[in-house]
Amino acid sequence: MEKLSVMSKIALDTKLKQGKYVLVFMADWCPDCHFIKPHLPEIEADFSEYHFIHIDRDENIDLAQDLNIFGIPSFIAYQDGQEIGRLVNKERKTKAEVEQFLNNIATNGSADK
Repeated sequence: MEKLSVMSKIALDTKLKQGKYVLVFMADWCPDCHFIKPHLPEIEADFSEYHFIHIDRDENIDLAQDLNIFGIPSFIAYQDGQEIGRLVNKERKTKAEVEQFLNNIATNGSADK
């Protein structure tokens, strides 16, 4: 998983222009982030068509606000610069929930939760 340094929304939009991405917003202090973190390598392997990018919410607070990230961990999927789904809320996410979110995108072309 690539770790994103501090980045503006404009710079992020440029980075996401081509291909499939999943932005993963987390923070070091977040217990729910630590809960899902051990499962991320397997999730990434199972959904290898996506490029996963880890974004520290605290280092990128302006970007998180621009993207309406008010709970972590949160996942936003993009394809060719367009948001195609989000799993954004303040709840703890399980491996099964993240996989279901990504499967819904693959099946339906988009997903919102």
